[in-house]
Amino acid sequence: LLSAKLGIATGKNLAEHIRDRFPRPAVWFYWVQAEIIAMATDLAEFIGAAIGFKLLFGVSLLQGAVLTGVVTFLILMLQSRGQKPLEMVIGGLLLFVAAAYVIELFFSQPKVTDLLQGLAVPSLPTADAVLLAAGVLGATIMPHVIYLHSSLTQSPDGGSRAERYSSTKLDVAVAMTIAGFVNLAMMATAAAAFHFSGHTGIADLDQAYLTLDPLLGRAAAVVFGLSLLAAGLSSTVVGTMAGQVVMQGFIHIRIPLLVRRVVTMLPSFIVILAGWEPTRI
Repeated sequence: LLSAKLGIATGKNLAEHIRDRFPRPAVWFYWVQAEIIAMATDLAEFIGAAIGFKLLFGVSLLQGAVLTGVVTFLILMLQSRGQKPLEMVIGGLLLFVAAAYVIELFFSQPKVTDLLQGLAVPSLPTADAVLLAAGVLGATIMPHVIYLHSSLTQSPDGGSRAERYSSTKLDVAVAMTIAGFVNLAMMATAAAAFHFSGHTGIADLDQAYLTLDPLLGRAAAVVFGLSLLAAGLSSTVVGTMAGQVVMQGFIHIRIPLLVRRVVTMLPSFIVILAGWEPTRI
């Protein structure tokens, strides 16, 4: 929210402010770390979408990565028609993910009393739970997307500053509520479907997909695969856009968005071609 307010109040994004106010070595440091973070998170998002294609259509992981690259190219090409069509596609994908986990909750049927108790009295019983909570927070509020948010609000279009502040607060509140619900639904579904049925050794997405089929039915597994695909596609597109804002804001260099997409998906193809386990990197 503060990042969005910065864009509204000043007409500049966070990266541009850092460039204007910090010494050059610090600017380069912030730029490099932001690019590394963007590429590292994109690795997980891109491969997640590739795994979604693999699970749903029975293709290889490499073929899934190629399909992911093609689809993200097509989505990014919408930017030539303005920001709104691109935002609508990304928003639609995220709403689909939320709807998918409503369906998964219906299939898994977690105990409502236990769920409400966990919401009322949160706890972190083990070190693994602390790590999980940190991972959920980091996956919800990604550092490089903070730069993007300040960029999306820096345009003077959309009414007065007060009106833009108000609409931004509402947007952030709705987005965080949906994100919180999706995280809650994912953990509740995993607990109900896997933990309480004795399947505590689920270590990767392939196992989760294959285990859901006999436990909850084919439909639950397909919905899981579709949600994984939608989440991966939307996140990797957002990551590409954030990287563009980071580069342009910090060092005033702008490259075509599609060129950037090619460069940032190379690590994913390297991981796949090297035969490394993508979910353990």
